Amino acid sequence: MPHPSPAYRSPARRLPRHPDLPPPGGPSHELVLLRTAYRRLRRVATLTALGYFTLFLLLSAFAPAVMNRSATGGLSTGLLIGLCQLPVTCVALVLYEYTARHRVDPLAHRLRRQGRRPSGGGR
Repeated sequence: MPHPSPAYRSPARRLPRHPDLPPPGGPSHELVLLRTAYRRLRRVATLTALGYFTLFLLLSAFAPAVMNRSATGGLSTGLLIGLCQLPVTCVALVLYEYTARHRVDPLAHRLRRQGRRPSGGGR
């Protein structure tokens, strides 16, 4: 049994737009570029750190002979690869920060400047 429609419907209320948001009608080209750059940044950093760790786990599980082989000074290959995890993670963080500062942040700052209105007040 269908529900009867109400006799009175209140008009839809709209929240005021934030001054830094682009105008309605779909994302602007710069916003699409920003989303793409940020997505690429996240993927590269995540795949670098987690990919190295996954490689370490796979070698440990499926190639124990390689991991137990002596590398230098009594260190096994597995221990050497495990010790390299920290520098690889640090390099991933440094590259993330560098790329964010030089590629993503300028796009975000440009979008903020474009979104501000001259009569916007005292910001």
